This record gives sequence, C-alpha cells and structure tokens, in this order.
Amino acid sequence: MVERHLAKVDVAGPIPVSRLKAGDSEQSESLFFTLFNLFFLLFDKEPSVKLTKEFTSLEKSAVKLTVTIAQQDVSDAYNETIGKYVKNAQIPGFRKGHVPANILERKFGDGIRADTVSELIDKSLNEIFSDDAEKDNRPLPYAQPVMDTMPEMDLTKDLSFTVTYDVFPKVDVKNFSGITVKEPQVEIGDKELQDELKAVQERNAVVIDKKDDEKVEKDNIVTINYSEIGDDGAEVAGSKRQDFVFTAGSGDNIYKIDDDVIGMKKGETKVITKKYAKDDKDAELAGKTKKISVTVTAVKVRNLPALDDDLAQDVSEKYKTLDDLKKDIMKNMESAKQRKLREIKSNDLLTQLVEKNPFEIPASMLKAELDGRWQMMAQQFQTTPEQLERMITSSGQTKDAMLKEWAAESEKMLKSRIIVDNLIRTRNISVTPDEIEEEYKRIAEEGSATVEEVKKHYSDARAKEYLIDDTKEQKLYTELYKEIKVTKGDKTAFADLFKQGN
Repeated sequence: MVERHLAKVDVAGPIPVSRLKAGDSEQSESLFFTLFNLFFLLFDKEPSVKLTKEFTSLEKSAVKLTVTIAQQDVSDAYNETIGKYVKNAQIPGFRKGHVPANILERKFGDGIRADTVSELIDKSLNEIFSDDAEKDNRPLPYAQPVMDTMPEMDLTKDLSFTVTYDVFPKVDVKNFSGITVKEPQVEIGDKELQDELKAVQERNAVVIDKKDDEKVEKDNIVTINYSEIGDDGAEVAGSKRQDFVFTAGSGDNIYKIDDDVIGMKKGETKVITKKYAKDDKDAELAGKTKKISVTVTAVKVRNLPALDDDLAQDVSEKYKTLDDLKKDIMKNMESAKQRKLREIKSNDLLTQLVEKNPFEIPASMLKAELDGRWQMMAQQFQTTPEQLERMITSSGQTKDAMLKEWAAESEKMLKSRIIVDNLIRTRNISVTPDEIEEEYKRIAEEGSATVEEVKKHYSDARAKEYLIDDTKEQKLYTELYKEIKVTKGDKTAFADLFKQGN
C-alpha cells in the first residue's frame, strides 16, 4: 500500500469528533462541517488539467476515486519537470542551466518521471477536491487517501490512478415512525429535601476521634492496616497495606470488608474470611474465598452540625435563614431534574433514530474518536498517552482491549451527533440574538447568578459558540417532540433519576 499525502496540506490529526453521550452538546454542530470545509480551503489553486473522474461507493462511507489525466497534459507536465531539472541541474562539464535534456533523461529519467506523476496526482486531486460540486466526495481529514499502486507514466498514453479514502457519512433522517419517548415521573418532596440537608450537614461536619473502647459503627470513618493471608497461613506477598481509610458500611474498599469491621475497637486485630459470589463484578474476587487480617488503628465519627440558621449562614453568606437555604435547595433540585429529564429524553430519541435510520461510520472517524478518548483519559490521569498505556498494561489490561470496549458506545455517539447536525441543517434551525439573551436569563435563574455573570462566562468565542449550538439543539428537540409520541414513564425517585444512563 502506498500512502500519499494530498497536495501540500499538513493535516494535524487525528481530531476527536465527539466526546459526550448522545444528547449532550459540548461539541458544536459546526465541528464536522467547519473542519470539513476548512481542510479544503487549504489546497493550493493550480492550473487545471484535463481529466475524467469516477467515484465508487464502498463500505463504511469509503470511496474509490479513479482519475484519468489526458495524454497531452501528461506530456506537458513531463516537459515542465524536465525544464525544472535543466534549470537547477549541476553536472560536471556543463554550466548550470545548460545541461541538455537528453542527458538529464538518461541520468535522472526515473526521478523525472516520478516527480511528474507526483505533480499530476497532486494537481488533479487539488482540482477535484476544491470543486464545490464534489464537496460530498471530499476525504475526511482523519486519514489521508491511500493509493494501492503508483501509476507508471507513458508519454503516449493517458495517465490513470486510483485512491481510496473515507468521506463524511451520508444520512437522510426521515423515518420517525413508531418512535415513543418515555419521560420518567419524578416528584421532589420533603424526603428529597431532607436527604439534601443531610448531605449539607455531612459536608460541614467536624470529624472527631471516638474513645478507644468504643466500637466501630456504620458510617464511622475507620483506618486499618490489612494483608491477605494465604492457605499456608503466611502473608501474601504484595498484599499488605497501611493506613487504609474508608467509611464503615459504604462498600468502598478493595476486599469489601467494611461491614466486617463493624463492632471492632481501636487496636483490635482479626482475620476475616470472605466468600465472593461467582458473578461478582470484580473478576479478581469472583467465586473466590479470601482471608484478610485486619487491624483497626483509628475510629472517627462525624459530628454533624445542627440544622439551623447558623448552618445556612456557614454554607453561604447569601443565606440569612435555614428557610433561605431550603428554598435554594428545592430550586436547584428542580433545575437538576429538568436537565436530567431533557438528557434522558434526547438520548432515548436519538437511540431510536439511529436504529431507524441506519448508516455506517467511516473507520477513520471511529479511530479518531477512540484516539481522542484515550488522550482525554491520559489528561485526566495527568500523564502522557504512552505512560497511560504502560500503566494499563501493568494492571493486566491492554489498550486495544479498552478501545474495543469503547467502540460500540463511541460509534453510537458519532451517529447520534451526525443525525443531530443533519437535522439542524436540513431544517434550517437557527437562533436569534434575542433568543440567546433569553438563554442568558434562564441560565442565570437556574444558577442563582446574575445575567452579567453568565454573559462573562460565555464571553469567550468558543463558549459562546457552544451556547448557540446547544440552543439550536434544544430547539430541534422541541420540534421533534411534536412529531413523535412522548408518554409518561415510570415513577422514579429523584436520586434514582441520576443513575439512569450512567
């Protein structure tokens, strides 16, 4: 396979296409199309050549392009290349610029022909891909076109070559039949308010030591030293850990022994035998029996503050009374509920649209998305992609296996994003400055901020573009919900609502 770069374009890829679940809007609608068109504005404008072209659609939005260049253009290009050689060649016995062409052909014939073919390929592809009539057949910037065989030049014949590459997926979203979106029914009452107030208390709690003779109770903060004991009664190498801290009863530790330490006292040691279910989510524990030696070294308790005006004032100076805090909590919960319901509904709708309007994602686009996710993961771990791969390998996994796990969800996200962008364009959905002003007010109201503060947040051009695109997307969903069936879903607790789609 001979990989050729198109013309003189330097493409800095791969470029991640989408980073969110379907229904989110962090990537702007213009991401695909601005990048797509900008790529081709970079092509040099060169004199045209007489050519014919034939496009053949392949699987996964790939295209085979066959180009034939007229014999006269081939001959003219060859003579032009020889002229460049004559002008610059330095051969002993001849002055620079005066070497006979026939001598250059004997000495550099292969190079002259190769340069001529390269120039003709670049010039013809530039001409084809800069033609607005062929914008649907332009290659994606994620991967360069590939040529199977470099053509041989014959000055008496036309020159033909073939390249294959990926194009932007073509999708015509028309099938809305039978789509029903269910909206969970969620009520926010006193229980939800009390749960939030309890969380506020815990965030403002003071942690104090329990007395040495007091036992560990649920929700106590416990510090332990532990190690795994083998069948021979000896400590398993590498299993020892000092000063491990967790909350009793939370299930938040590697061997799931937090319930087993309840009732122990500071300084006490015991060996805990744990049998793990065969279907345990942790493959390292599933179906096994472990013996763990545990020593409690510290027990602490959270001293929760009283629910009163003082606590409200400690949370924020904007609250004067506990009632002020309660009202704000209820308002924030309602805003969070509405945002989550919008996400659930849009995800449900897009999932069905993807199923009813099938199309294929180019391999290069999916690869770019997966590469982008891998780089984001490296950033989250504050490391390089190479170091991340070494970390993953040392834990017994592989990068390829992880990318394979991500592939299905990434493909769904890409398809959803493409469908949304397609519908926004085909329906000519736009937003006015007045609508953006209203959006500023809505965001300010939901976030208990001023409109000026919100505008400052979106003063950056990229952030403003995101807001515009998100507003377009929400207008699209409003239209679509009028064309499909939206029904009441199951009654769902407020806390359980946020577990959906995670």
